[in-house]
Amino acid sequence: MGRRRGCSLILGLGLILLGGWFLAGQVFPGLISWIQIEFAWPLIIIGVAVMLLLMGLTLDAPGMAVPACIVGGIGGLLYWQNVTGNWESWAYAWALIPGFVGVGVILAGLLEGRLRQSLGGGGFLVIISLVMFAIFGSVFGGANLLGLYWPVLLILFGLWLLISAILRR
Repeated sequence: MGRRRGCSLILGLGLILLGGWFLAGQVFPGLISWIQIEFAWPLIIIGVAVMLLLMGLTLDAPGMAVPACIVGGIGGLLYWQNVTGNWESWAYAWALIPGFVGVGVILAGLLEGRLRQSLGGGGFLVIISLVMFAIFGSVFGGANLLGLYWPVLLILFGLWLLISAILRR
């Protein structure tokens, strides 16, 4: 299947599903009130991520898993923030974005049949992202996971970077 044809198929299917949802909402007005629409707008972003992933699968482009995971992860963060009203969490939640990239790299590697290679790079990004999230979350008033000793984690990370740079020579 050609790229243009596959893209048209996915776009057409997405528009049919979206139109069907809006038509069902007009025919059955109670259906729209069944979903709390004020919390549902980030689901549109998650839907875009699903479409990106489907497009990548249809066009045999597993690399599309990376942007799909980034967009889906940000959509999930926005959904959580919208439901809880904790918009201040952006001060440290941005640190999860490299982790979304890592998940996308791992998923792309799985789809390409080279999971072992992608686990190294993707796993490293996920770990770095979680460490940054814990540090910035502790500093900027999120969950105080590290208590008073969060600078120790910075020192250990700096030492690890320094030692790995020296050993590469």
